[in-house]
Amino acid sequence: MSFTPAAVNRQVLAGLIAFHILIIIASNYLVQLPITLLGWHTTWGAFSFPFIFLATDLTVRLLGKHSARRVIAWVMLPALLASYVVSVIFHDGGFSGLSALSEFNSFVFRIALASFIAYAFGQLLDIQVFDRLRNLQQWWIAPAASTVAGNLLDTALFFSIAFWQSSDPFMAANWVEIATVDYVTKLVVSLMLFVPLYGMLLNAIIRWLPGAGSPQPAR
Repeated sequence: MSFTPAAVNRQVLAGLIAFHILIIIASNYLVQLPITLLGWHTTWGAFSFPFIFLATDLTVRLLGKHSARRVIAWVMLPALLASYVVSVIFHDGGFSGLSALSEFNSFVFRIALASFIAYAFGQLLDIQVFDRLRNLQQWWIAPAASTVAGNLLDTALFFSIAFWQSSDPFMAANWVEIATVDYVTKLVVSLMLFVPLYGMLLNAIIRWLPGAGSPQPAR
């Protein structure tokens, strides 16, 4: 099967937009579910959100930073709306039914809004850092550095906006600890799993869609 470069780019772009929205929805739901990890408070969202940075770095590598910014622009509003709807219907991990949408949930909306802001600024920083480092001979430096920087900004913005003086007593009292553990968990997961996965996926995409941008295979 043959692909034109334009068709390949459209396919990759559409797939990445859908992937971003899916991960944001999942993460906004999972961040409502706290867990204790080695005695420290965090949330299940720490394990899902690193997928966003993996997708963004692949976008920059394959299609360039301008296309990556287009992904963010297309994702932001649909993800905000979808995150609110899903998080209201499945509030605190339980199914509340569609009737829950009849009343405005300020707690969930604050989480969705925090995610909206943190996502935009965190991803833009990730794109900028990755783009500056993408041509280094060591392919792993760009995704590793951009993940460290982007996750730090995203985590700080999200938890401070979502949970500072929150109506949820547990989150209001523990959000700094949760944010710190969340960031460390994201870094461990990202650097040990997602950076190697980035290299594997990049090579797989290049083999499957040879017309995708003009990337150099991961070494």
